[in-house]
Amino acid sequence: MVNQAIVNRLLNNIDSYVRQLEDAADIGYQDYDQDIRFQRFVERTLQISIEACLDIAHHIISDERYREPSTYADAFAVLNENEVISSALAEKGKRISQFRNKLTHFYDKIDQFQVYDIFQNHLSDFSDFRQEIDMWLKRQ
Repeated sequence: MVNQAIVNRLLNNIDSYVRQLEDAADIGYQDYDQDIRFQRFVERTLQISIEACLDIAHHIISDERYREPSTYADAFAVLNENEVISSALAEKGKRISQFRNKLTHFYDKIDQFQVYDIFQNHLSDFSDFRQEIDMWLKRQ
């Protein structure tokens, strides 16, 4: 059985990280592109938001004894296979986990426009994740 306190703590962390990003949404691309502090704030906050999603995914997978995912992206597929999240959200999860890998392993080749686009246009993916995990928890 999933420890809901752990999942809720991680979901609350995600909410906090997203609020921090939303509070900085007035940063224009030119300022963002020219200020390394803005870039690192956005990159790191997105990264830890994604990490929290992955922690939730792996916690659910482990506690429910679902099949072991072969990659971070596959963790979202496992959740989808077991009707924890929708296929649309699993696809978003796959993309954010691939983005996380770029931030983590290819940090010297980061496309700042891509980061800025995610920062400005895709924070709702985290809210979607929270909503679907909340709905799944209520069904348990």
